[in-house]
Amino acid sequence: MKILIAGLGSIGRRHLRNLRDLNIEELVLLRSGRATLSDDELAGFPTERDITEALQRHQPDAVVVSNPTSLHLDVAIPAAEAGCHLLLEKPISHTMDRVPILANIVQQKNLKVLTGFQFRFHPGLQHIKQLLDSDGIGAVTSVEAHWGEYLPGWHPWEDHRAGYAAREDLGGGVLLTLCHPFDYLRWLIGEIQSVSAMTAQQGGLNIQVEDTANTMFRFENGALGTVHLDYIQRPPTHTLQITGQHGRILWDNTDGEVHWYQDKTETWQTETFHKGPNGFDRNTLFLQEMKHFIDCIENDTDPCVNLTDGIAALQLVLAAKASSSQQREITYPHAERKKDGVG
Repeated sequence: MKILIAGLGSIGRRHLRNLRDLNIEELVLLRSGRATLSDDELAGFPTERDITEALQRHQPDAVVVSNPTSLHLDVAIPAAEAGCHLLLEKPISHTMDRVPILANIVQQKNLKVLTGFQFRFHPGLQHIKQLLDSDGIGAVTSVEAHWGEYLPGWHPWEDHRAGYAAREDLGGGVLLTLCHPFDYLRWLIGEIQSVSAMTAQQGGLNIQVEDTANTMFRFENGALGTVHLDYIQRPPTHTLQITGQHGRILWDNTDGEVHWYQDKTETWQTETFHKGPNGFDRNTLFLQEMKHFIDCIENDTDPCVNLTDGIAALQLVLAAKASSSQQREITYPHAERKKDGVG
C-alpha cells in the first residue's frame, strides 16, 4: 500500500510515525515547506509540492489529508478524482463550499473516507456508548461536554497567532478546531434538532477568531446538550457528563476513566483503561484510527466515522456560528431534510 500524507505539521507527523509503526513504509510527503518543525524525521521520503503532480507521479492508494482546514478540499477533491481513499482530518473543511463535489466523487468511485475524529476510538467513550445502548442509565435527559486548552501551549516552539487554529483564512477558531464533541455527541446521544450558540474573544490572545464558545443542542430524542469550548484554560480540561432517568455517567480525558451511577444499586462503578507513564496514552486513539483506516481499504470495511459524519459535524459548527451571529436558535440541516422527507 502506498500512502501520501498531505501536510506535515504536528498531526501529519503523528500519522507518519503511526504508519511506520504499522509497517507502512511506502510513503509520499506533500509539503508546503512552511512547517516550523525539524525536517529530520522526514528525510528519505519522496517529497512533492503540487498535489496534481504528486498523484500522477506516485499514484498512491490513499491520501491522509492533514493540511490546514481551509485547504483540505484542495487536496481531497483531486485525490478522490484519482481514485484514492481518504483519511480526512476534522473538520473536513471550513465551509460547505465544494463539499457536495467531494461527496459525489466519493460515491461515484466507491471510495473509503474516514473522518479524523479520533475520539471515536477512545475506550472510555466506547464504553459509554455500550452503557447507553444497553439502557444503563435510562433515557438520557441532558449532556454536558467541557473542553478548554491554552492555545499558546499547543505548539510552544511557534507564535500561536500564526498557526491555523488562530487564523480565519486557514479555517481556525475554537468551534472548528475543537469540534470533536459535535461528532461524539451525535454518536452517543443521537441526531440533533436545533442549535443555539454564543461566541467571544475574551482570552487576550490577540487572534482573529473566537477563543470561547458555548453551544446548546436540542436532540431529536428530547435530550438537551451543552458544549463549552475555549482556548484559555490552564491546566487543560476535557470532560463529559451525561444524566439519565436512572443514573449518571462521568468521563474525564485526563485519565480516560468512566464513572457511572445507577439508582437501582445506589453505587458508583468505575471502568479504568490502560495508562501510559504520563497518564492515558493519547496516541492510542490515533494508532487505532490508522489501523481502522488500513482495514477499511484492505478488507473493504465501512469506516466507523465516514464522510457523512464529517459533513454533519461541519454543519453543526456552521449552525453554531450562524446562531451566534444572528442571535437565534438554528434548525440543524438534518432536521430540515427530515421535515422535507429527504435523508
